[in-house]
Amino acid sequence: MINALIETDRIAQLSGEPIPIAMPTDSGRPHDVYRCPKCLTAVWSDYGGRPSLRFVRVGTLDDPALLTPDVHIFVRSKQPWVGLPAGVPAADIYYDMEKLWPAESLARRKALMG
Repeated sequence: MINALIETDRIAQLSGEPIPIAMPTDSGRPHDVYRCPKCLTAVWSDYGGRPSLRFVRVGTLDDPALLTPDVHIFVRSKQPWVGLPAGVPAADIYYDMEKLWPAESLARRKALMG
């Protein structure tokens, strides 16, 4: 699954109202997956109760090919037959955003998080 982290106010929802489903996490922090009420496809996630940010499922976008992965996370749980592209950072769990994110992206996140 490929997620794109984006501000909630930049999302254009075309129809319906996704329903949140609470999911367990290793950290114990909240993780809600929002699903289409008709087909239950995961549309986005809210990790940690941050309503101003969404982790949008790239596969649900009009043109998912426009977004390629910047980093692979939680690769400790990937299946051995899953290949990852060369040149894209990978982390067993998570990564240091300060090292990988562009300055503009860090500034946008800081503006939202305070």
